Amino acid sequence: MSELAAPVSRSGLVTVLASRSPARLQVLRAAGIDPAVVVSDVDEQAVLDEHAGNPPNDLVARLALAKAEAVAARLPWPVRRGVVIGCDSMLLHDGRLTGKPGTTERARQQWAELSGSTAELLTGHAVLRIDDGEVTARSAGTEVTQIRFGTPTPAEIDAYLATGEPLQVAGSLTIDGFGGWFVTGVNGDPSSVIGISLPLTRTLLSDVDIEVTDLWRPMGGNSNNLEGTVR
Repeated sequence: MSELAAPVSRSGLVTVLASRSPARLQVLRAAGIDPAVVVSDVDEQAVLDEHAGNPPNDLVARLALAKAEAVAARLPWPVRRGVVIGCDSMLLHDGRLTGKPGTTERARQQWAELSGSTAELLTGHAVLRIDDGEVTARSAGTEVTQIRFGTPTPAEIDAYLATGEPLQVAGSLTIDGFGGWFVTGVNGDPSSVIGISLPLTRTLLSDVDIEVTDLWRPMGGNSNNLEGTVR
């Protein structure tokens, strides 16, 4: 892995996505950025426990920052100039934060609670700037998007759970897959519901003195990425 080189942008910058989410990768690729993917395996519950009592917006931003910091500290190849982008999403409903259900039983319970209601998806973002292998600037924030849940029938819920899709996404759904059938409306940035807000990411990049256009792939370049897990 250390012998490989990460893809570089038209300006010679490396973008690293500190997330295993295929949806986030797809959003960035569609928007002109070909990131290398390095998964942090941060203990999310430990981060939440450490900052218990903090506002929900702050918690998800801290999760995103923890993932980005973990990846930046142990990149599998040298990065002279680049950025690390970390993200994390959680659903806020009736004052409670929930993440990925993980099991069919938990996903079914979440849908029983969410069906016909409105909730807020909080997506934390963190951007770290790297110069000569060192983090020289960082910025973090949270995008809040309101989701109006539909009322799927029991048979539809059974079929949706059988796809496995809701088990690994915050709130037990994603609008860019099977779950899109069961969302009646979104107020806010749709890209944030998919997993990464392009407008907020652009703002955070500006905070660390990087223009988003500097991260776009070279003209005529092919979309490719490297994937790895930092342990």
